[in-house]
Amino acid sequence: MTAGHEDRSAPPDASMGNLVHFNPWRDFNDAAPMADVFGDEPDPEQITQFMEVVFGYCDGLIPVRSFIDKGQGIDGRPHNIWLDANAAAAGKMATFATWASREGAAVYVIPGTVAAVGHAKAAEILQMQTVVVDIDSGDIAAKRAHLERHLGPPTMVVESGGVTAEGQRKAHVWWKLTEPAEGSDVARVTRLRGDIAAKVGGDMHFRSAHQPIRVAGSVYYKNNLKTQVRIVELNAGLERDLAEFIEAVADMPPAPGISLAPDFATPDKPRVDDVLVTPVREGGQDDWSRFEGASAAIGHFLRMVHEGRMSKEEGWQAICGYNAAMLRPSWPIERLQRESERLWDLHVQKNGPPLVRLDSAAPAPSEMPTFTLGSLLDDTSPMPEDIIAPRVLTPGGLLVLGGAPKVGKSDLTISWLVHMAAGVPFLGFTPPRPLRVFYLQAEIQYHYLRERLGQIALPARVLAAARDTFVATPKLKLLLDTEGSMRVARAIQAAFPDVGPDIICIDPIRNLFDGGPANSHGGSGGENDNTAMMFFLKDRVEVLRDYINPACGVILVHHTRKLSKQQLKDDPFLALSGASALRGFYTSGLILHRPDEDAPERKLEIELRNGPALPSKLIDKVGGQWVEINPMNERLVRAEVGAKYDAERARKQEVILSILLEEAAEGRLYTANQFAEVFENKGGLGGKDAIRDRIAVQATKGKIKFVRNAAPYGFGPSRSRFGYLCVEGMVMPTDGKEVDPETGDVTPVRVSVLPTHYKSPQTGALLEVENPHIWVDPEGERP
Repeated sequence: MTAGHEDRSAPPDASMGNLVHFNPWRDFNDAAPMADVFGDEPDPEQITQFMEVVFGYCDGLIPVRSFIDKGQGIDGRPHNIWLDANAAAAGKMATFATWASREGAAVYVIPGTVAAVGHAKAAEILQMQTVVVDIDSGDIAAKRAHLERHLGPPTMVVESGGVTAEGQRKAHVWWKLTEPAEGSDVARVTRLRGDIAAKVGGDMHFRSAHQPIRVAGSVYYKNNLKTQVRIVELNAGLERDLAEFIEAVADMPPAPGISLAPDFATPDKPRVDDVLVTPVREGGQDDWSRFEGASAAIGHFLRMVHEGRMSKEEGWQAICGYNAAMLRPSWPIERLQRESERLWDLHVQKNGPPLVRLDSAAPAPSEMPTFTLGSLLDDTSPMPEDIIAPRVLTPGGLLVLGGAPKVGKSDLTISWLVHMAAGVPFLGFTPPRPLRVFYLQAEIQYHYLRERLGQIALPARVLAAARDTFVATPKLKLLLDTEGSMRVARAIQAAFPDVGPDIICIDPIRNLFDGGPANSHGGSGGENDNTAMMFFLKDRVEVLRDYINPACGVILVHHTRKLSKQQLKDDPFLALSGASALRGFYTSGLILHRPDEDAPERKLEIELRNGPALPSKLIDKVGGQWVEINPMNERLVRAEVGAKYDAERARKQEVILSILLEEAAEGRLYTANQFAEVFENKGGLGGKDAIRDRIAVQATKGKIKFVRNAAPYGFGPSRSRFGYLCVEGMVMPTDGKEVDPETGDVTPVRVSVLPTHYKSPQTGALLEVENPHIWVDPEGERP
């Protein structure tokens, strides 16, 4: 259901905020209506009962739709509204039904709630609290009796207004659940609706969560008939537990006369074996028509594709072969394609999605789309929503993340995917909502995978939000060949049975790579062979993606070759194995590497096909989490030399602190000048001026403090303005002795050397220490 156009007038109760999209022009149409004006009118009481059964426990918005039923000789646009599922919903629905009745329009509702106005696709249904079957053909009474015998009495039975060819009234049979189904339970409810319909010959469209149904108490218009959609049975207090109801449906046999076999296997149609070898001429000259023969043959090959016994291409070639050999004259290819697509849709609606299939569409070729310059320039429709913004992964896109071994690709990938599954931005990459992620990995065994996931420091809210939307495999021992693709497809379907994943990640390519037969293209068949890489991308990755969800994004994690620093700087994406084929195929490329092998920081280079260039990111793990480092802190000139100077300064700092601790343990304290003079050119510290500079810096940073009154340690007053140098953990021996009770060793008693003053990092002034027993870095220190 999609939102209609905004209209300029509304029915009398349009003050209620949710009532929108009414047709103003027919309000002024006083021509004689086609339907019987003395027919039934909407019944607010029945509407209230209906709303309680179908939405009484639900939260969110109720999608409602009205449109002109067929056979009235009038036209009108559909009108969509969304009602809050609350106590006022029944009254608003009654108002809307009254308006629709005056317009000659039927009122339908999706028996579930959604989160936002304008959203009512199957994947957007949040809650459903009923199971319904639409019995619209055959012996309605016998089918109702069969359902009640095996499933117990229903909560509500509604006569929809239609009548079968045998004169029986069509019915909607409802069972209310004890609580609304949410999440994966919505898929269980829709599968249950399909199973019940299949076993009693009901409407199989209700396998879809967004299938609308008439509102009880509203008015049915069709073929100049005006009658009320009536509740004929109501057991308002009768509710069913979903799990128990599923078991009851599983135990229920098909109703008498109902066969679960595919249509083209039923005895009243020609045998497929005969159809495939019997020519059929036009004009009905043979036992069956060309249409009957073509439909049976197409249906046979579609079933083969649906069950995974033929590929898409093989199925289409077989259909074309039958058309050319057996139909006299042959059908045009366009008609053959249309009929194949129509029968495929019917087959999937009746039998559900294919269990094992490597292709995503019916076996019919798609026409090559073409667009004029004018049509492209005139198309101002909104751009598709990014899977990962900004344009890093777009619908149907392929992202390759490359990096050398042990650079942290898998760790980064897992952290990234978990954030995407939680709907939380990561390193500036933003998902539009929590994404469904399938992580197909072939490196880490199960126990070590769970250990790694436990060790990655992720926020608790991210882990909680991604518990059900991130699905990973343990280390797989398979190739992504035909058989491996089938196994992977089954696993993804089992993980996301209702709606396919948003992201499929393969980590790494090398362990799952299938480049096809090596002699088929004269190459090695390995990942460095461009022809083999193209085979893997087109015949393995794309086919799997198109089957699972053509709009989902694919992420491939790949190893890189070793390049010189200059090559890596000039074009880091040349490092990808199979680069010329891979680089020409992907929509986004990311390379993770270390600019300096001795530094922990990694650089993430980014290349986009579907968006503007993004600057590279400098990233690192801090406290177990990946963070982005401000590039302003990165050296641009003589970075290697600067890093060496940094390392030398850090080394001198450690040497100075170590010497001060060791000297104090021997009973010696130093002022800054004394220390510089005594240890000049020792331990690689350099001259006394350089030593004094390093001491001054460490004093400002709070690593060195001062003792002005050293009398407790046996020292007289210092001539220095600051006093004696003091570091954290410094101790000195005293004249006292202590005896170890176990060994009898006699050692001098040691006391801690406590600072009395420190250097202000802002002014350089000497300030008193508030509590000498707690070593505190001075306020204002900047790391």
